[in-house]
Formats: sequence, C-alpha cells, structure tokens
Amino acid sequence: MTSAALSRILILDFGSQYTQVIARRVRESQVYSEIVRCNITASEIEELAPKGIILSGGPASVYEKGAPQIDLQIFSLGIPVLGICYGMQLMGRHLGGEVENSARREYGAGLLQIEGDSQLFEGLGEQIDIWNSHGDRLTALPEGFHAIAHTENSAFAAIADDERQLYALQFHPEVSHTPRGKEIIQNFLFRICHCAMDWTMGSFIEDACARIRRQVGRENVVLGLSGGVDSSVAAALLHKAIGDQLTCIFVNNGLLRENESEIVQRVFGENFHIRLKYVDATERFLTKLAGVTDPETKRKIIGAEFIGVFEDAVMELAGTKTAGESNFKFLAQGTLYPDVIESVAIGGNPASLIKSHHNVGGLPEKMHFQLVEPLRQLFKDEVRLAGQQLGLPNEIVHRQPFPGPGLAVRILGEVTNKRLQILREADTIVGSEMKASGWYYRVWQSFAVLLPVRSVGVMGDQRTYENTIALRIVESQDGMTADWVRMPYEILARISSRIVNEVKGVNRVCYDISTKPPSTIEWE
Repeated sequence: MTSAALSRILILDFGSQYTQVIARRVRESQVYSEIVRCNITASEIEELAPKGIILSGGPASVYEKGAPQIDLQIFSLGIPVLGICYGMQLMGRHLGGEVENSARREYGAGLLQIEGDSQLFEGLGEQIDIWNSHGDRLTALPEGFHAIAHTENSAFAAIADDERQLYALQFHPEVSHTPRGKEIIQNFLFRICHCAMDWTMGSFIEDACARIRRQVGRENVVLGLSGGVDSSVAAALLHKAIGDQLTCIFVNNGLLRENESEIVQRVFGENFHIRLKYVDATERFLTKLAGVTDPETKRKIIGAEFIGVFEDAVMELAGTKTAGESNFKFLAQGTLYPDVIESVAIGGNPASLIKSHHNVGGLPEKMHFQLVEPLRQLFKDEVRLAGQQLGLPNEIVHRQPFPGPGLAVRILGEVTNKRLQILREADTIVGSEMKASGWYYRVWQSFAVLLPVRSVGVMGDQRTYENTIALRIVESQDGMTADWVRMPYEILARISSRIVNEVKGVNRVCYDISTKPPSTIEWE
C-alpha cells in the first residue's frame, strides 16, 4: 500500500520543536502522518485528501507582525482540524475570537478539568494531568465554539465546534509530560477523523522502495556507510529497492568507535553482499580539523570533507577525472526526522536552528550529487523496526545512536590523535561496563566526553594534573527530549575506577545530570 492510499493526517508546522513529536504520536497509532509547511493552501490540502489536519505549536504570538498565518479556507474544507497551542490561538483569532498576552504565563505541569462530553476526551474522566508552554491565551470564543475543558489559569484550555469538526487545545498532548495525551490524539484520529490503522513498517518499506525507484531510475547510488543504525538501515532499504545500483563507501575518518571498521565490513560482507568500498581517510580529516575548536565549524568541515572523500572514491570507482562525469548521480544518507528539525526548518518554517548535522546542515552548497534520503520521515525507533524487518542483525539494529561527526563532537576543543586515543579508550570502557551490567540496551545512549579541563589529582602518592572525562547516560524515546539516567552507584563507580586506572592521562570522571531541553544529548 502506497502512502497515497493510506489514511493521512497532515501536520502544519508553525515552528514548534515538538512538531515531529506530534507526527510520532500519530504514527505510533499506526496512522500515516506528513508534516507540511504552514502556508500550504486549501487547494493543495484537498489534493492530498487527508482524513484530518493538526496545527502545531510555535514560538510566535499570533498578533505579532510577521507571525506565521494560515489559509482560512482550510477551516471550510469539511476536514477535521485540531489546533495545538499556537494552532489554537491561530484558529481562535482568525475565526472571530480574541487572543491576549496572559498576565500569568503557563509553563510546565497543569491540571485539566474536563467539561461535559466531548469525543476528544472520551474515556478520560473528569480531570487529567497536562503540560503547558504558552504566554498567550484565548480570552473570547469564536462563534460556534464552546469550552470543553479549563485550567486554573484558562477558561478555554480546550474548545470545540462539533458541527464544523474544529477542535483546539491550549496545552501539548504530544509530549510525554501529558501522560494521557496519546489517548487524546487517538480520539481525534479514530473517533473524529475515522482513520484506519494502516501505517506499518511493511507499508513504509514498500512505499519507500517505490519512491527510491522513481527517484533514481536506472542511475547508480553511492551511500556513506558509517555502521550506525541509520546508515545501515538506509543501505539495506536501498539494496532491497535497487540492488547492485547501490555502492556503499565506508569512510574511516579517524573519529570512529573502537573496532568500528572491522564490524561494519564483516556485517555487510557476510549478511548482505552489498558492494562496499573501504576508504581510510584518517589523516585527511585530522589535518582539516587541526586547530579547530568551534563545534559548528567542526561539523561543517566534517560534512564538506565527507563529500570530498565520496567524490574522490566515486571517481576512482568510475575511472573518471571528475565526480560529475561518473555514473554515480545520487548520494544516499540516513537522515532522520530529529536531524532535520534540529538543523533546518521544515519547508522554510520559523523553527530555530539548534545545531548542524553533517548530513543535513553541514553539507556544502555545491556538490556533484543529488540526495536520496529514504529515512527522512522516520524516528529512531521506527528505523530500528525497519531494520529488523529488513533482516539486519541485532548488533547493528540495537546499537546506540552515534553522531555523524563521530568522536569529534565528543571532544570539546581541538581534535588530535592523542585526545582521540584518550576518549576512545574511555568510551570503550563505558560501553563494555554498560553491556556487562545489562544496562546498555536499557538506555538511549551512554558515552564518554573529553572535556577541555585539567585538574589536580593524586596517583601513586604523586601529584597529577590530567584530563577530565564526563559520562553522559540518557533515556529517551526519540532523541527529541531526554533525561539523565539514575544509574546504580556501583556501576558508575566501576566505570570511573576503570577509566582513571586504565586510561593514561585521565584523573577525574564526572556524571552529566542535565536534561534535554535545556541541554542537548551530545555536548557539541
């Protein structure tokens, strides 16, 4: 079944960092969701024939000059609409209500009091815990609407026009901090929009293969295989779609985990028989990174250098003098949804840049390839499901996420051979102890970070002045939000003891207890 035949929910993106989380919640309910730009027209929506529309939150105020707006005809299409936060204020203001800045900003946990009977809150009782993040609020209802829930600070925390099937929430049902938010979204999907549960990994793989074939035709594709989950699943998916039109290039950039190159070559040689070219570009990358300390500059250098390595490898494979003359026209990447939302705004919408990813924001403006990104619409857990269905071994599918720029963004400051050796040894200890204790697969990520900090210590009755390692261990569902893991002290103690005793040049280990937000998972 292709995406055109699926029950479809369109999500209009007004710049919220949680837009992709909305999409995730919809797909968790086995309904296909698609994020589109906020200024999409009503006629364009009609062509897509969605079962329902969700308006995301956003950082702007609806009454500010330049705030993102909406085609008002969307509310007259007869398609159910659910507005969330900014989406609610937009709906309320444009349909005749009033929105004002609230004297008391609502941020964080709240209690929602449900009024009367509404399909949107079916089965939820009289009150639920919710999570707010807004400074504006609706103070007067548009004609035809009535309140279906309130909070201490807002008489119109949820509103509905049942006749036109228009609904709006001031709070965020998509985040995990609204424990029963998924049930609200499912009520919208199934009770109001009458969606079918027809979005599965099988349907995604079938549709993705068809899209890949349409995009590349008979042209050849080159993929940068890192050995991580994303690029590995992308490789397996592309190979299923186009077979020997795909050639994978595994680049050892000198920034990899211990034994990474051996594992990747073994897995893909033994399991898939994919065409694989190995390139050792360690010296090339480290030369480019010499003296560089700014994290964004690191990412952009690595992204540009990857393209350069690919182009050189393609010329070698094709026997040509320029990449543009080769028979490889497409570059495939394992770009995911979280990569996109943190790097660039979807469709030019008003989202804020958090950091460049080397396979999104770090690419050079001019290159000799067209991009193929078959996983761009997926979250990490969905990618793992796809990998399992495609037959990838567990040692690849369930590996913890690893950043595209590798250990370079886990070394704060300059990247050198000596600092890489220190970090690699420390990170190997973290991984081995997490696996030995049974915690490796219970967390989202666990890794070491080398800080640009030296401190005084005592080892062997002598004063030392050595480096500091930070441990980062987090739990998450999709990488968009994360919390630090309350690890057993004995495991942390064992990791710390081993690092200090076994890694030359380290005399102190710290544990990072920051959440995302406000921090990110990676340190750079």
